[in-house]
Amino acid sequence: MTDTTMLDLGPQCRIVARLAAGVTEARLADPTPCPAYAVGNLLGHLTGLAVAFRDAARKDLGPTTNTDPGTALPSLPAGWREELPRILGELAEAWTDPAAWTGTTRAGGVDLPGEIAGLVAVNELVIHGWDLARATGQEYAPDQAALQTSYGFLLASVEEEGDNGGIFGPAVPVPDEAPLLDRAVGLSGRDPSWPSGTG
Repeated sequence: MTDTTMLDLGPQCRIVARLAAGVTEARLADPTPCPAYAVGNLLGHLTGLAVAFRDAARKDLGPTTNTDPGTALPSLPAGWREELPRILGELAEAWTDPAAWTGTTRAGGVDLPGEIAGLVAVNELVIHGWDLARATGQEYAPDQAALQTSYGFLLASVEEEGDNGGIFGPAVPVPDEAPLLDRAVGLSGRDPSWPSGTG
């Protein structure tokens, strides 16, 4: 692993926390670009993944890192307005430890190199940040280093798996001249024009 692989998750975690703080109670049942998730489910998923990848960074393996996120629809914890920003802060802090990026860890019930787990965490924060912003009508400007990392990670995934691949499913075609965020969103299987597009 090179030093350039280590990324400061703090800026992107703070952006997601600000987006979450901007969600009103009236928005919790609204749809999101994740077809199975309402806004409340998405916030619950963000809370769960922040815990899982915090513990993956710490190599604190157990129930939080063993659970496949696809096994159940995520629910929103009662104290999520306080809990989510706190856990996002802990997530960012955990990945400042160089040891987090080395060795083997686990997240979502899958064993994977620490370096890859860190990239997955960054990607989840960038793409689900877009989901949350788009679903709740908020402006979204992700951390540029995190966005570059997410785009590279998604591009490699799609190139490896082919047209039907990618970790989120088939990519949605996006023009080469489109903004980098739109291209990353397309690689994640989402339509950047959601909700007017097919999403």
